[in-house]
Amino acid sequence: MTGVVTVLDGGMGRELLRIGAPFRQPEWSALALLEGPEWVVRAHANFIDAGAEVITTNSYAIVPFHLGEERFTADAAGLADLAGRLARRAASESPRPIAVAGSLPPLFGSYLPDRFDAADAPRIIDPLVDGLADHVDHWLGETLSSVAEAAAVRSALDRAGAGADRPLWISFTVEERAGSAVLRSGEDVGEAAAAAVDLGATAVLFNCSQAETITVAIERALERVGAVADVGGYANRFVAAHTSTGAANAQISAFRDDLDPPSYGEFVSRWIDRGATIVGGCCGMEPVHIAHLAGLVHPDAGPGADSRRR
Repeated sequence: MTGVVTVLDGGMGRELLRIGAPFRQPEWSALALLEGPEWVVRAHANFIDAGAEVITTNSYAIVPFHLGEERFTADAAGLADLAGRLARRAASESPRPIAVAGSLPPLFGSYLPDRFDAADAPRIIDPLVDGLADHVDHWLGETLSSVAEAAAVRSALDRAGAGADRPLWISFTVEERAGSAVLRSGEDVGEAAAAAVDLGATAVLFNCSQAETITVAIERALERVGAVADVGGYANRFVAAHTSTGAANAQISAFRDDLDPPSYGEFVSRWIDRGATIVGGCCGMEPVHIAHLAGLVHPDAGPGADSRRR
């Protein structure tokens, strides 16, 4: 809707693994918060150096699905606050303005819409909102598999009084089938995009799905809400499409070898040509991918220009 294209960062979890930070399943990216917060700042800085204009807080794995119930109950709000402070620190060290998006993840596991429990959702999401609220420029409900999950994000922000003063972006993950245009819940992408806008989203995105699937989803969303909201996407680099088996918490997935930065850039260029205004990368998209996207969006900046921190 704005016509100005914004570049997001890449996948935090796999960037932490790539640079040698503490990392394992089931804690995933939350382990670095617990055992090595400086690694999180370094990962954020790597994406800023590459040209990201928005970085996302490392709060995706601050849920019982990754931490376990006991540690979540004891530490969730504090870890969310830490994730927000680390992102804000990395942003403040940049010579150019960097926005911080507060990640509000799927509460009961990625790609598992059947496990969503609306009655239990406040117990999990409210500490995240409370911990992040002092640090973020906008909210990002991401990797959401259903409209109900998006509604839970909206409700949490309303309970905290944190939704009126900052934009809300809603990012869905979509069913991995050729030509598919449904969320993992089976809901139509266009209907979901309209529902997100009705919930107050100023941007409707698609993430943690393969680039081919996101291409279809972006087209459908642009048709439905492109006149009233920004639309965009940030794909993952996984070899296999994820299913609702729970395996996302038990393994580290392999990457495709056909999505190097130029190849991924071809997908993103098509999204931008169709009208997408927010683009980035999800799991496995590294700083080199983001640097390539930044070059597409800001071709006049050039290597080493102000698209780099220092």
